Amino acid sequence: MRFATCNEQFEGWEFDRVCRFVREVGYDGLELAPFTLADRITDLSAARRRELKAQADDSGLELLGLHWLLAKTEGFHLTSPDAPVRRRTADYLIALTHACGDLGGAVMVLGSPQQRSLLPGVSSDQAYTLAAETLNAVTPALQERGVTLCLEPLSPNETDFMNTCEDALRLAGMIDHPRVVLHLDVKAMYSESEPPVDLIRRHGARAGHFHANDANRRGPGFGDVDFVPVFQALRDSGYERWVSVEVFDYTPDPETIARQSLDYMRACLDTAGATGPVSS
Repeated sequence: MRFATCNEQFEGWEFDRVCRFVREVGYDGLELAPFTLADRITDLSAARRRELKAQADDSGLELLGLHWLLAKTEGFHLTSPDAPVRRRTADYLIALTHACGDLGGAVMVLGSPQQRSLLPGVSSDQAYTLAAETLNAVTPALQERGVTLCLEPLSPNETDFMNTCEDALRLAGMIDHPRVVLHLDVKAMYSESEPPVDLIRRHGARAGHFHANDANRRGPGFGDVDFVPVFQALRDSGYERWVSVEVFDYTPDPETIARQSLDYMRACLDTAGATGPVSS
């Protein structure tokens, strides 16, 4: 497992400063929210993409991919009954895929609850059909650029579409493409009826990415979630990909969040390794 953190918490920082700090703390990767780079990803020029990648490379940091794909945009919706809206959404996701590849990334996390929630007159079953149609149009670009799209279940407090791991797997099954897989997020899993550790152990092998945070929306170690069982479950499942810190409460400050989250995760991973496999 390799550790990364998300860049949106470093609001107001120059990009090269973020890269240097994150690498100095000890992270291997940085995950990017597109709205921190440009109002729309299509506004991010090829030259600027090369510059951002070069700054990360110079810091010894990998830009692993994108999340919050549709956040702070207008006119896009994954499950809209309006075909032109879905086409625009697919086109924008394709543009994001190319930007991800240009930056050296290989992962995109599809959360964006406001741009997927059910619209008036659209049933849940219809929404899955519409979402699958939208994402099927993106798969050629995913394949071309070697990018994996990870479907993120979110709590019912955030959206009424794709709330559980099983929901995300249902949509992935309808698309049936190796570049469209499940995403796991600790905070989100706490909204499910099944314990997060059980969900991780059952689904970790099929997950393309993992977000580490506390149920209180802060960083690992900043709440009551014990990450030793989390890392034990990840190891039991065979998950060997990125573990990326994603927080929604930026207190006390990004430096403290980044340092303490990484220190805590490393300690928990060491403890998990020392205790060995955990039976289900």
